[in-house]
Amino acid sequence: MTFHSRSGRAFWSDIRFVIGLILVAASIAGVWLIVSSAGRTTPMLQATRTIVQGEAVAAADFQVVEVALGALSDDYLAPQDLRTGQIAARTLADGELVPVAALADADDSRTTTIVIESSTGIPAGVEAGTVVELWQAPLLEDGRTAGAPRILVADVSVSAVVEPEGMLAAAATTVEIVIPRDDVADVLAAITSGALLSVVPMGASS
Repeated sequence: MTFHSRSGRAFWSDIRFVIGLILVAASIAGVWLIVSSAGRTTPMLQATRTIVQGEAVAAADFQVVEVALGALSDDYLAPQDLRTGQIAARTLADGELVPVAALADADDSRTTTIVIESSTGIPAGVEAGTVVELWQAPLLEDGRTAGAPRILVADVSVSAVVEPEGMLAAAATTVEIVIPRDDVADVLAAITSGALLSVVPMGASS
């Protein structure tokens, strides 16, 4: 009986020893996989300039960089993911990696560009890619006096700024903005009615 008891204990000790070795080996393999994955780089697209929302994109607007994103790789665009006929779904900053959601097919775009004249000029720092509010001061019935200003379209992007030069320096500045298609009618109505339009950076007061 004593012989069998010792044999049983030895058997279970051996099993525990083997299980311990397996767990240690699995732990080492897991650490190796984590370290290996962290050091593995993947080619991704990076914007080489500021790309404004609604702007058509091409391969020349990007460069390929090797980055270690690990599990996040699927959230960003690789070189082979770029297709013809795509536009920026939002503004991309110069040097930014390109998220999958940042590009869309042009046929699916819900934005368009429109040119306006900002009656108050353009604040310093406003350039292509800046997010602004478009304010209007509608003309009153006398046709000469402007009413109280109010927001016409909020959260729009500047596509281009054309600064007046020479003798026209005091004139209003022409700005191209990207707006939702649903707001086009309101903006055109404000323009044709002679309302005074102003571009105001987000967070500033008019």
